[in-house]
Amino acid sequence: MEGEEGSQQPQLVLADKLFLLRQPDVQDIDKVRYKEDVFTHVKENDMVPLYETLVADSVLDLDRALLDSMRAKIDDELTKLDEKIADAEENLGESEVREAHLAKSLFFIRIMDKEKALEHLKVTETKTVAVGQKMDLVFYTLQLGFFDMDFDLISKSIDKAKNLFEEGGDWERKNRLKVYEGLYCMSTRNFKKAAKLFLDSISTFTTYELFPYDTFIFYTVLTSIISLDRVSLKQKVVDAPEILTVIGKIPYLSEFLNSLYDCQYKSFFSAFAGLTEQIKLDRYLHPHFRYYMREVRTVVYSQFLESYKSVTIEAMAKAFGVTVDFIDVELSRFIAAGKLHCKIDKVAGVLETNRPDAKNALYQATIKQGDFLLNRIQKLSRVIDL
Repeated sequence: MEGEEGSQQPQLVLADKLFLLRQPDVQDIDKVRYKEDVFTHVKENDMVPLYETLVADSVLDLDRALLDSMRAKIDDELTKLDEKIADAEENLGESEVREAHLAKSLFFIRIMDKEKALEHLKVTETKTVAVGQKMDLVFYTLQLGFFDMDFDLISKSIDKAKNLFEEGGDWERKNRLKVYEGLYCMSTRNFKKAAKLFLDSISTFTTYELFPYDTFIFYTVLTSIISLDRVSLKQKVVDAPEILTVIGKIPYLSEFLNSLYDCQYKSFFSAFAGLTEQIKLDRYLHPHFRYYMREVRTVVYSQFLESYKSVTIEAMAKAFGVTVDFIDVELSRFIAAGKLHCKIDKVAGVLETNRPDAKNALYQATIKQGDFLLNRIQKLSRVIDL
């Protein structure tokens, strides 16, 4: 059930295909292939609950004979599993009882009966003593959570895993948990924490059940670019041997990273355009597509402006390979949102940077907090006087 090295968990592959099947940007010819793959997987694994949901959503067509056949197979398999559990409880030891219950849990995961799978994983946990084996059950729960992006279940499972590690646990499982938590953070728009967790796991990555190593590097680079400062990006990403061995296999990613660091902004925008479809059609990044695009542009514009006290709009447009009007509109939005510290002199066609003074900002924040505190004290004194 757990993916072997280089092998993604089948249910998560299925989830990716279901996601692509529902995307308007995916070509119809590809959707036909994804639909066939989904139907084949559902049929081979007797996924009755998922099949019924997909029929209700008009993703698949109802085949009553197939549905009855899958239900009959499930009933037969459950009868055999219950017999094994009964036999283990009567004639065998605690270890065999646990394995019998685990087999039933994995069967419910295979047919994607989430409710029963979670219920039986809890039963299996009561039969489990070793911390490592309890951790494996949490990983199965996390995989169920990532199938339908159940963030409440994922969050609780991660907290549970961390509590288990206080009792013990090996480093291999601890490192795997970092990738699970990193994926959760990325999926919930906490890119900074996701980047930290992914970078901590680069040299110890074994979480092939979630995604291949290439995809892991893809996520690591994307989250790092908008989270790390220039020096850290060079040390931890640009020069990282683990990343260098893989980055060339992922279209546009090497150019995207290196052109940003080398200040080749025209090449950066070209690579950025090439990456947009990959980001948009990624199940975990799709909800944050527009946000990520804004954050990347904030990083690159800030980096360019950092070198100047003032620069012409025409020079900036030329550096990025875009029109003056485009840069004018882009920067206006970012300045209004407080993302860039500069102002536009439209008459002279010049950008003037006004970098915030850290000491001055701290002084202003202190004054603001002091005023707030005095107001609270005054209100409190009125209440006491009464």
